[in-house]
Amino acid sequence: MSVRATILFFAGARERAGTGRVDVELKQGSSIGEAIELALTTVGRSGNLPSNVMLARNGNYVDGSEPMMDGDEIAVIPPVSGGCDCDADKPSRVWLTDSDIEADRVVELVGSDSDGAVVVFHGITRDHNDGRSVLYLEYEAYSPMAEDMMLTIIGEMTEKWQIGDVAVCHRTGRVDIGETSMVLAVSAAHRRPAFEAALYFIDRLKEIVPIWKKEYFEGGEVWIGETPG
Repeated sequence: MSVRATILFFAGARERAGTGRVDVELKQGSSIGEAIELALTTVGRSGNLPSNVMLARNGNYVDGSEPMMDGDEIAVIPPVSGGCDCDADKPSRVWLTDSDIEADRVVELVGSDSDGAVVVFHGITRDHNDGRSVLYLEYEAYSPMAEDMMLTIIGEMTEKWQIGDVAVCHRTGRVDIGETSMVLAVSAAHRRPAFEAALYFIDRLKEIVPIWKKEYFEGGEVWIGETPG
């Protein structure tokens, strides 16, 4: 018997594969890693991925040795660099947008009469990085996994600190110099847990949330966080 799967490539991995999607069919019992290699072979790019990519099956991180299941969607995720267009009225209070972020809309979703502090973080595109003159940034995300991972981080925050509400909006697409790429708001009864939880969210986002940042600068472009070559 055989199984069918869809392999998705994102950001730098997409550029290395030369495509964003490959449908494969392989024998039952084959591993996820074998499915990815078959996809790369199909498009003539065998062995063309860095060793530090992460893999996700149907929105959950997995190891490449796990067996494929029929109908799986496998995402090949290069190192994320931090950073589903959904309704902010949903309880999650987490969403991505390809339009300008309305910061007030994010802040209005947090805080209550029992909260004495609201910490708000604005991520802004700056005009330089590592000695380069930056022209603009471009963000790409794997939705809805990106939203799910942000919710996972919020769950971790509530276990570590006594906080109230959390809301976050992250940009996708082109973000010019001086524009906002992310707004995060955290409420708490006291300022210290609000500050610490906000810092934790930003650090964890860069570790596990499949959002990638491509930097366009004078003389070139580069995916931030990917291993050179």
